[in-house]
Amino acid sequence: MNSNRPGLAGLIAKTIVVHTVSYMVMGFIASTFMHYEEVYALPWMACWIRQFGDPLITAGPLFQPVRGLIFALALYPLREVLFGRKNGWLVMWWLLTALGILSTFGPATGSIEGMIYTVIPIANQLLGWLEIVPQALLLSVGLCYWVNHPEKRWLDRVMVAVFVVTVILPVLGLLA
Repeated sequence: MNSNRPGLAGLIAKTIVVHTVSYMVMGFIASTFMHYEEVYALPWMACWIRQFGDPLITAGPLFQPVRGLIFALALYPLREVLFGRKNGWLVMWWLLTALGILSTFGPATGSIEGMIYTVIPIANQLLGWLEIVPQALLLSVGLCYWVNHPEKRWLDRVMVAVFVVTVILPVLGLLA
């Protein structure tokens, strides 16, 4: 098998790990510096988003492997375009940004539909891009690099270790 045609199982595992880690890293940075606890309490947010005290907010990272699986299943048929190519990460980032952020089928905040059909101020929606666009970039760069460099066995160990910590932290938070 050549390097731009990763196997399905390997792609699923790596996508789950990279997505979960990038989700946790960007979520931590954004919630800290963008004051999500206060933002979620605003009237136009509090009516539809769970508040910080909700256990599902703490458990959020534990559900990310499911999203990683879905991403991997969507990326697998595109593996020849995405992996083993110089700018495959850029193609992946644009796909994630265009389809998953800007042009969702529903009125998600930060999407074109969200800006049209929700009462959330557009400035607040655009602020969310500071978290989700870099997360899509981290996922794209991280996954392409890891898939394109299977000889870097140290990267396997580091990514799995960070993933394990990423999963353990919310569990400890729920038990506390």
